[in-house]
Amino acid sequence: MRRILTIEDEPEMTDLLALWLGKEGFEVMVASSGKEALRKIRTGSSPDLVLLDMVLPDMSGLEVCRRLRTIKKRPFPILILSARQKLTDKVAGLDSGADDYITKPFDFEELVARIRTSLRRADEISNRACTIEIGDLLINTSARQVWRAGERIDLTTREYDLLVLLARNAGHVLTKGCIFERVWGSDNEAGWEGIKVYINALRSKLNTNGKPNMISCVRGIGYVLRP
Repeated sequence: MRRILTIEDEPEMTDLLALWLGKEGFEVMVASSGKEALRKIRTGSSPDLVLLDMVLPDMSGLEVCRRLRTIKKRPFPILILSARQKLTDKVAGLDSGADDYITKPFDFEELVARIRTSLRRADEISNRACTIEIGDLLINTSARQVWRAGERIDLTTREYDLLVLLARNAGHVLTKGCIFERVWGSDNEAGWEGIKVYINALRSKLNTNGKPNMISCVRGIGYVLRP
C-alpha cells in the first residue's frame, strides 16, 4: 500500500484527504506543521508521496519543501496544494523542489490522477537506477535489499543508509563529518563513536564466511569502501 503524508493544518481538509485517499487504497499519514512533518520523515520511513499546503503555522510550505529535499532518504514526489493561484507562486513552489502544484479548490479525481502520475514517474526514475554493484556486493535501492556473493544480508535502517552512502562513493574516502551529516543529519544520537559502532556492525555482516573486508578506515580522516 502506497503511503502519502499530508502536511496540512486545517482539520477539515486533513479529514477529507484522509477519507478520500483511504478509499483510493492509500495509507495516509498526517502532520499539522512543518516541524512535525520533518520529524516524522527523519525518524521513520519515507512516504511514497507528500501533499504539502503552502501556509502552515510554523513555517512556509516553500521552506518545508526545501528542507524535505535535503533529507538523505529515499526520494519521494512532493505535490503542493495551495489557494494561491498566481503564476509567481506556482513558479516559487516548483523552484523549491515540488514536483507539481495544484490550486485549491481542486477536483478530487484530478488530484488522484496527478498523484498516480507522480508515483509512476518516481517509480520509473527509481527503476532506472535501483541497483549498485561493487565487486560481489549488490544493493537494490528500490527494495532496500543487500546481497554479497549471492547471500542476502539483513541490515538495520541506519546500517543500510550508511552502506549505500559508502557504496555510492566507492573508492573515495568520506570524512566522519560527511558521514555524520549525510546519514544522521540533525539527529545527534550517534557521535563519532556511534559511527565506529555502525561501521563495525556492517563489517561483521558483510564479512561472514571469510569474505574479504570492503570497508577500510583511513586514520584521522574517515572510511572508504572498495571492492
